Order: sequence, then structure tokens, then C-alpha cells
Amino acid sequence: MQEIQFIPFSENAVLLSFGNTINEAIHEKLMHAKNSIEKNPFKGFVETVPAYNSLTVFYNPVTVEKDAETISGSVIGQLKQIIQTGEQSTNKPSFANLSNEFLTQTQALEGKPIDKSTITIPVCYDEEYGIDLQDLSTQLNLSFEEIIQLHKEKTYRVFMIGFTPGFPYLGTLDEKLFTKRKAQPRVNLPPGSVAIAGNQTGIYPLSTPGGWNIIGQTPLLLFDQQKENPFLLKAGDTIQFKAITKKEFEDYTKR
Repeated sequence: MQEIQFIPFSENAVLLSFGNTINEAIHEKLMHAKNSIEKNPFKGFVETVPAYNSLTVFYNPVTVEKDAETISGSVIGQLKQIIQTGEQSTNKPSFANLSNEFLTQTQALEGKPIDKSTITIPVCYDEEYGIDLQDLSTQLNLSFEEIIQLHKEKTYRVFMIGFTPGFPYLGTLDEKLFTKRKAQPRVNLPPGSVAIAGNQTGIYPLSTPGGWNIIGQTPLLLFDQQKENPFLLKAGDTIQFKAITKKEFEDYTKR
């Protein structure tokens, strides 16, 4: 796997680049680095912002302990040390890790489900909500049922949150569902619209313009500004879609 590149990004940020490929292995490494930094913050650390294959680390240049020629150089040196220590800690075997590994193997052999803390997102794939199903069916040479089955049978990783508050970029789709964005974006999409484009799927949390292909809608609120933590999902989460009927969707929205 490509080594991490540490790039001065601005006067108060450093970009950690993990390559230019979108896959779960790279994102897992990125999230390990993110967690190590947040658990062992350097002086002046503000926050991390993960993306597909990069991690931006923001800091306050006034409070950073300068031990190199530049502030960014000082931050990069400390980040390298934090990540290296975190990797050594992760690779070090422990009785707890061995016990968990044994339990996972035993569960697999016995055919028992393994707890992966996967978040289930209910989706109504009715054509009233899946407004692009007809076009996609023609374009992909798949029936409605095949599109729905291919979409909901996979477990997806939240690679990043962006575009609008709470919008999750999820990957990756089954290759049979790879498709282009719409040539003409819609001006306004309903909140909860579940969409696909390229090798990704996502959910529009708010009423916004959008150019992805809509295949359904979830009644869940992905962004609720009334809550202390307004976001339902975060980078690193895994989710799975569950098909619900139109009546179940309507009943849920009446709650």
C-alpha cells in the first residue's frame, strides 16, 4: 500500500494523502490514523476531516509547539510520530484481540451472525419515490427488482460526509449498477432521496439540487439540527439498506 504523504495545505492545515484509489483498505488505514490523532492530540490540534483517500488535519498555528523550521513541519513531525505509535499499538497482539478473533472464527464456523455494528437504513423503492428507476432499468438492462436487490444486498462504508450537512458518500456499488450522473440535475430533491452515480450511492438529507439517479427514499432524518449531534452517520460507519413498503414509509413519516 502506498505510503502516507504529508502535504502542507494552508497556514492551519496539513493534508495526509493515502493515494488516489477509493477502496475500503485505504479508508480503513485513513480512519486508524484519524483515531490515533484524536486520541493522542498534539498541542494546537483542532480537528480532522476525512475524505475518500485523504485526511485533513486542522490546527491552531499560535499554540503549536514549534520543533522544526516551520509550523507545518513541526505538525507533520508530530503527526508521523503519533501515527507510527498508533500502528505499532494496533499491530501488537493482546489477549483481548486473540479472544475476539477466536470468537469471530467460532461464530463464522457455527453460522452465527457477527456483530459489525451495521446501521440499517429503511428505503421505499416504490416507483413514486424511485423516480429514476425506469430510466436506469433501460440504461442498465436490469429489471426494477434486480436494481433493488443489487442495491440492498451489499454492505456499504461511509467514506465521507459532504456536499450538504449529513450527505454520506457510500461505496462501493455492485458493478452492474455503475452509472453516470444525470445530464440535467434536478433543481430540488425531497429529503431522504436515495441515489446512485458512478460507483457510489448516497442519500440527500435536505431539499437540495442534485444530479444523481434517484432509486428510492428513506423516512429517516440524516440531519436533525435539533439534536446535540445532528448527524445520523459519520465517516467509517457501515450501513445496509432495507426495503420497506409504501405503507411502511407513510406510517413512519406520521410518527
